[in-house]
Amino acid sequence: MKFEGKEEFLDMPKDKKWIFLAEYSDKTLLRNRIAFEMGYISDLDWTPESTFAEVFINNQYNGTYNIVQKVEETNRRVALGDTGYLLEIDQIFRLDPDDVYFETGTFLLNIKEPSLVANDAQFVYIRDLINNFETALFGSNFMDPTIGYASFIDLPSFIDWYLISEITKNVDSVSFSSIYLNVMPNEKIKMGPLWDFDLSFGNVDYADSRYAEGFWIKNNPWYSRLFQDPAFVALVQDRFAYFRDNQATMLEKIDTYATQLKWAQQENNDKWQTIGSYVWPNPVVYDTYQEEVDHMKDWYVQRMNWLNEALGDL
Repeated sequence: MKFEGKEEFLDMPKDKKWIFLAEYSDKTLLRNRIAFEMGYISDLDWTPESTFAEVFINNQYNGTYNIVQKVEETNRRVALGDTGYLLEIDQIFRLDPDDVYFETGTFLLNIKEPSLVANDAQFVYIRDLINNFETALFGSNFMDPTIGYASFIDLPSFIDWYLISEITKNVDSVSFSSIYLNVMPNEKIKMGPLWDFDLSFGNVDYADSRYAEGFWIKNNPWYSRLFQDPAFVALVQDRFAYFRDNQATMLEKIDTYATQLKWAQQENNDKWQTIGSYVWPNPVVYDTYQEEVDHMKDWYVQRMNWLNEALGDL
């Protein structure tokens, strides 16, 4: 939805554009919201605010939606001013004809903000910065704090983005799409914001990310290399303890939102009839909303237990 001017909407800060997430394949309706909750307690610069609402179009009920701030440059969202960049790791077949992008030896990066002309000065700057980072990352001196990867990236954001994505085992975050970076000129590259977590917490049947056991985001080529540095591993281990300490809080939030949605999810199911039916790409199908929520919670607990041991053993 786009307003003509900036408007306060559902108690969220004023802006023009809002995304209505149907959460169709996520029968709990909660996966994006809980990933965002992890973002709110993280060191990421900004995580979208969201709220649930029952949506009517021309007085006809259309479902219960998670209404979310759009990932874009504004001073209330991704604050990049007139000179910063918002990038997304994506796939060529997903791009629009007017998208401006570049490729590294590893990824395709779509320049979401600002609107650029290919090969102009701003384009060359950001293309060369990301490529220089990759060169340093995969170079022989990659662990050197002065000339290695650490001179290019903001470690707190890289670690928190990694941990949230790994805890939730978000299928697309390993290398596919919705992997955002933001950069201010002459500053370090930051990961984030978070986006697109409906196929997380095991909600996928076509990849090993369905299982609570096993690394996933660690297989991302950048992170696979970062984990070869013992100093990076130590930082991840220390930071995971923080998210482990907040595990009970996240479980409480799942219960709180599930209670809040007690009647709204029923209306949503009466409209779309997803509970008890297979919706791509569900790995399991339960007959009640509460069973879907309990499955998500159980998966999360198993995941945290596995990561606690696996990260400790690195």
